[in-house]
Amino acid sequence: MAITEEKTVEEKNLSFVEQLVEQDLAEGKNAGRIQTRFPPEPNGYLHIGHAKAICMDFGVAEKYNGVCNLRFDDTNPTKENNEYVENILNDISWLGFKWGNIYYASDYFEKLWDFAVWMIQNGHAYIDEQTAEQIAEQKGTPTTPGVASPYRDRPVEESLKLFNKMNTPEAVEGSMVLRAKLDMANPNMHFRDPIIYRIIHTPHHRTGTKWHAYPMYDFAHGQSDFFEGVTHSICTLEFVPHRPLYDKFIDYLKEMRGETENLHDFRPRQIEFNRLNLTYTMMSKRKLLALVEEKFVSGWDDPRMPTLSGMRRRGYSPDSVRKFIDSIGYTKFDALNDMALLEAAVREDLNKRALRVSAVLNPVKLVITNYPEGQTEEMEAINNPENEADGTHTITFSRNLWIERDDFMEDAPKKFFRMTPGKEVRLKNAYIVKCTGCTKDAEGNIVEIQAEYDPLSKSGLEGANRKVKGTLHWVSADHCHKAQVRVYDRLFCVENPSADERDFRELLNPESLKTIENCYVENYAADCKPGQYLQFQRIGYFMADLDSTAENPVFNKTVGLKDAWAKQNK
Repeated sequence: MAITEEKTVEEKNLSFVEQLVEQDLAEGKNAGRIQTRFPPEPNGYLHIGHAKAICMDFGVAEKYNGVCNLRFDDTNPTKENNEYVENILNDISWLGFKWGNIYYASDYFEKLWDFAVWMIQNGHAYIDEQTAEQIAEQKGTPTTPGVASPYRDRPVEESLKLFNKMNTPEAVEGSMVLRAKLDMANPNMHFRDPIIYRIIHTPHHRTGTKWHAYPMYDFAHGQSDFFEGVTHSICTLEFVPHRPLYDKFIDYLKEMRGETENLHDFRPRQIEFNRLNLTYTMMSKRKLLALVEEKFVSGWDDPRMPTLSGMRRRGYSPDSVRKFIDSIGYTKFDALNDMALLEAAVREDLNKRALRVSAVLNPVKLVITNYPEGQTEEMEAINNPENEADGTHTITFSRNLWIERDDFMEDAPKKFFRMTPGKEVRLKNAYIVKCTGCTKDAEGNIVEIQAEYDPLSKSGLEGANRKVKGTLHWVSADHCHKAQVRVYDRLFCVENPSADERDFRELLNPESLKTIENCYVENYAADCKPGQYLQFQRIGYFMADLDSTAENPVFNKTVGLKDAWAKQNK
């Protein structure tokens, strides 16, 4: 009985994609082999939407003892380069996945060319010399059939000759294309004689100027899957209408190879799942590229960007990204996921791994008047109460400290449990102090707070046990580093910028980055490098930025300790 119950729970947890994979395995398809691929086009940096696909592609292969390869779909040299290739490799590794082999669609240019020639020879393709506008006009609508091109019945030899001409330096871009001869009346618009080759003279990042005619994505993608032995081509919902074309081209490939007796096996199966969309951001690589090129952000890895490199720079952990993706699941319906859910996953994960340090972002001087001038003590601070193995570090205590300006109120209400004249508070890892007063400048601004400490109340001594409601963080004014802190808000002002008809540039949040100068961090924090997860006590989670130096530390705010953003926007 117990075994049956366990099995039921496991089945319930299977995504619909995994159920289909298990069905294929049960039917003995592909000789029981599982092979997936992650196929990014190297025309931009990966974003969190790609991370969902990565988790699925690699996850399925891992779960069913298969392999997931990486393939760069590099069929458009005008948009692709090696910088993107390198960053894609880094991002996948950062997420914690390992690929089997690395392939490129450009590896198959010869094979794809030969296949296109076979298509022409067998009456399945022709050269069309109409303009792009004319071709588009003839496509018709989903409810009205298209009009056949005047070149549709062009003799095979003529199309072959012109196809060879397409691949020469003399060929004029846009002067002709190769179209598949399918069905101009098909209700699926993708079937109405789709373009499968076009002329591009831009040098390719791998093949240079060898080619002048390049296959279209729909012609290269499925065939590449087939050449590699992919069993399951897992992609997003926008490719549902492309699936019949994907399958048709593979039918032709199998026909060319004389495999028609076994048409429905040993071929990739396309399965579609919902994309990941997040509130207050967008996943269009074209628009993200525009933000970078037009200097609305500092680069692809700007911490406000939804890119994996941006999230890494901001201080997100790969585990938090993977847990978030796992929590939202895979369905056949597009949805808009709340950014707060991702931030909650980040918060939960960083709580377990972040080192606790002291930093003051809005400083005011606190003088412990009865503490000896020039004396210092090294106080022990626990690195992470969630993990004893992280150990401790020391923070210097002295007469002159910095505390948060918001932690003091001269005339405080009853429930203000921070520093106010006549009341005691605990200084974290140090002493209990009683505020005795403050000093103001000519404009009435508080420039210094005074307090007295109880020498018997040091952390670990018996006097520390008395109940004090407030605990404040601090840094020694003479033993700290001045730092810059960058605080980030939502990149866009509207919840779903992708659905807004206005130009996306108009929707950008002008308050998405706030830079705070003249912050103070303890020396231990100043020494932390990018990649080290930190919690500034009582403030939030932070990480040293790539711009940070020993002389000028810079920290990015990853996320607050609580979801303050949701609260202020109620």
